[in-house]
Amino acid sequence: MVRKYFLQQLGLLFLISIIIIFTNILGYSMPIGDSIIGIGVLSGIALVGLTISKFMSKFVKLPSMMYVSLLALLLASPISPIRDAIISSTSNVAFLAPTTALGAFAGISLGKDIKDFAKIGWKLVILTIFVVAGTFLGSAVIAHVVLKVTGAI
Repeated sequence: MVRKYFLQQLGLLFLISIIIIFTNILGYSMPIGDSIIGIGVLSGIALVGLTISKFMSKFVKLPSMMYVSLLALLLASPISPIRDAIISSTSNVAFLAPTTALGAFAGISLGKDIKDFAKIGWKLVILTIFVVAGTFLGSAVIAHVVLKVTGAI
């Protein structure tokens, strides 16, 4: 069971990594070797975090993203002995490169459920647009205020 899960996640991460590598190279002109290393490190962190999530789901039901994020934060924190290697290898990955893969998978997901989405009705579509726009604008305002207060801008 765990082995099958691990192999499925590994395969999915491999496909996503290929998309991110192409995006990183073509869209952001990053060197191919550095891109492969950085995305390999990020994929490794994601795979370990997903595996931890699978084991911990027997005890505590928390989102997998939490485990992946915590692992990445711990590995890049000042207390980590491999902090410099993690940061230097992942700094060669453009921050927005993974969003291309995310958008592709979201589009595929929406495409297969388009009939169900159409049944929901136009009112929910408008509401969704307002919610997404409000979340984006709210996040941008909060980020701007924090950056102003800290003197970053």
